[in-house]
Amino acid sequence: MRKSRLLFFLLFPLFVFSQEEAWVYFNAKANEHYFYNNPLKMLSQRALDRRNIQNIALDFKDIPIDQNFISIIKKVSGIQIMAKSKWMNAIHVRGSQNVVNALKKYGFVSKIDFANPVLNQTNKGSKIVVRKNKHLKKEKYISADNETADLQIKMLNGQVLHQQKYTGSGKIIAVLDAGFLGVDKIVPFKRLRDNKQILGVYNFVTRSDAVYTKDSHGTNVLSTMGAYTENSLTGTAIGASYYLFVTEDISAENPVEESLWVEAAEKADSLGVDIINSSLGYTEFDNPAYNHTYEQRNGSTAFISQGAEIAFSRGMLVVVSAGNEGTTKDPYIGAPADAASVIGVGAVNENKNRVSFSSAGPTSDGRIKPEVMALGQNTVVSDENGNNIYLNGSSFSAPLIAGMLACLWQAYPEKTNQEIKEMLLESSDNYNTPDNLYGYGIPDFNLALANKANLKNENLQYFVAYPNPASDVVSVRFPTDFNKGKILFYNVLGQKVLESKVLDLETNFSLEPLSKGLYFYQIESDFISRYGKIIKN
Repeated sequence: MRKSRLLFFLLFPLFVFSQEEAWVYFNAKANEHYFYNNPLKMLSQRALDRRNIQNIALDFKDIPIDQNFISIIKKVSGIQIMAKSKWMNAIHVRGSQNVVNALKKYGFVSKIDFANPVLNQTNKGSKIVVRKNKHLKKEKYISADNETADLQIKMLNGQVLHQQKYTGSGKIIAVLDAGFLGVDKIVPFKRLRDNKQILGVYNFVTRSDAVYTKDSHGTNVLSTMGAYTENSLTGTAIGASYYLFVTEDISAENPVEESLWVEAAEKADSLGVDIINSSLGYTEFDNPAYNHTYEQRNGSTAFISQGAEIAFSRGMLVVVSAGNEGTTKDPYIGAPADAASVIGVGAVNENKNRVSFSSAGPTSDGRIKPEVMALGQNTVVSDENGNNIYLNGSSFSAPLIAGMLACLWQAYPEKTNQEIKEMLLESSDNYNTPDNLYGYGIPDFNLALANKANLKNENLQYFVAYPNPASDVVSVRFPTDFNKGKILFYNVLGQKVLESKVLDLETNFSLEPLSKGLYFYQIESDFISRYGKIIKN
C-alpha cells in the first residue's frame, strides 16, 4: 500500500504536466446573416442600446461560436474543452501535445496556440515541474474607522458627485473575481439586495450559480463600490447595479482562468454591462512554462488582454488593478492591465504617495502604465461577516475608480467609453507629466464633471488649442480680460518640448519644430491654468 501511494505521488506531477493548455481557433462561423438580421439572438436590447449610443456596429466577433465545431472536438478522446470564446472564435482545450496537435486535421481549425510558447515553435515537450502552492497575503485590522472610509472617496473628490445625486444609478458594473462570501447575507449589501441591484450571478469555474462561497476577495472588492452602512461605509457607486461573476479558481493558477475571464466579459457585453471591474492579474502560473514574460506584456499577446481590448471595443469600460508586485524582481503590471484600452489602477496611501508594492509600467512596448491611482493602502472594505476592515492592494484602488466612473457616466450618459476615459485622465493630478509609477495620477471627479459641463457654455470655449489634429500651426482663443501668459507643450514622457508667450487674444503657435505624435499642452497666466492634448499630423 505504501509503495503504491508513493508511486502515485511521484507520477502525479508528470500526469498534470503531460496535459497541455491550448487555444484552438476556428476559421468560420455559421449563420452570420441570420444573426446580423436578428441581433437579439446574441445581444440584449440594453447591449444594443449601448452600442447605438456609441455608434458601434455589429461585427464578426459578435456572432456566436459554431456549436457543431465544438461538438466534433468534444468527441475526440483525450481532449477536454475548458472554455470558449465567440470574440476569438476559439476554444480552450486541455490534452496531450500530440492529441491537441492532431486537431489540425479538421478543416475548420485555423490554428492552435499552446499556452507554453515553446510548443508553438518546436515539437519538444515541456519541462516537468511540481506545482507550487499559491499564497495570498492579506493584512487585516478589524474595526476600520469612518474617517478613512470617507477619505477614499474624498481623495477622488467623489463626494461632490454623490451630493449631486450621481451615485451610478442606471449604470451596470460586472465584477469579475474569486468569490463573494457573505454578499447574500451581510448588512453592508442589504441595500443592494433590497433594491434588487444584484442583477445576476454566475461561477464560470464550477459552471454554476455558486458565487457566495469559498472566497471573500470579491466581497471586499464589491464593498468599495456597492456597500452601504450608514455612518460607517459608503461605496463609490451605491446606485449602480451589479453582475457578480467568478472567474478565478482559488485552488490553482492556470491559463484557463484567462479564458474564463474572457467568457465572463462576453457575457457582460451581451447583458448590456457598462463597466467591467476586475481585481485580477496574471503573470505567473503553477506551471512556469505558462508564465507571461515581460516581453509578452505588450497588451496584445496574453489571451486575457486581447479579450479586454475587445471588451472596450464593444463600448464598455474595463478597470483593472495594476498589481502588487512593485517590490519584487518583476515589478511590472500583468495581464490584462497591460492592454492599451484598459484603465489600470495603482495604489497610493492616505498622503497620496505611491505605495511601494504597486506594480509599475511601462508595458514592454513602451506605453505608460498604470493609468491612474487611488487609495490602496489601508483601504476600508467589508469582510464576509459585515465588519469594516483595512486591506492593502491595488485590488481595492481599482473598484474605487470603477464606481466613480459609473457616477461620472451617469452624469454624461451620451458620452462614449473613450470620452469617459479621457475625462478621467484629463482630471488627474499628473496628467501633464505622466510617468510609469504614478501614471496620470489621482483623478479629481469634481474637475472631470465641471470641465465637461463648462464645454456646454460657448463663452467657456476659450483656452482650447485648435484645429486638433493639427499640422504646423495651432490657434488658441483667449477671453477679452486675458492679459498675458504662456503655452507649454510636453511630449508623452512629460518632457517640455516647446514654450511660447501669449501675444494676442487669438494667437497662433507654430508646431513646426515638433515631430508627429501626441502632445499635452498647458496654458498659464496669473489667474488660470488649463490643460489639454493635441495630435500633430
